[in-house]
Amino acid sequence: MDWIQGFQRAVDYIEEHITEPLDIGNIARVMNISGYYYQKLFNVLCGFGVGEYIRNRRLALAGSELMATDERVIDIALKNCYDTPEGFKPAITKYHGVPPSAVRRRSHDKTFAKHCV
Repeated sequence: MDWIQGFQRAVDYIEEHITEPLDIGNIARVMNISGYYYQKLFNVLCGFGVGEYIRNRRLALAGSELMATDERVIDIALKNCYDTPEGFKPAITKYHGVPPSAVRRRSHDKTFAKHCV
């Protein structure tokens, strides 16, 4: 397996398990390297850390769910690995620029909706 294929398999693993707690060591095992080297490789190839990637993917998915469903904010937060709404609200506000309730109200705004995909 070459490095690019291995790296893609690791990213695929992240995507398949995005709503579960993720461990860098388990992700790195997909490539048969250590967690330390996987984090370094991810940063070199992507320009940002694997933790930031995971966090941003979860926040994007949460925004999509807020816009597409009537599911409670706490349930969406828990599904995306946030233990409390107190941690989720500032994270989604920073990512989307508005609090969760405003994300839900903006579901009709096509410009905003593109940001959530």
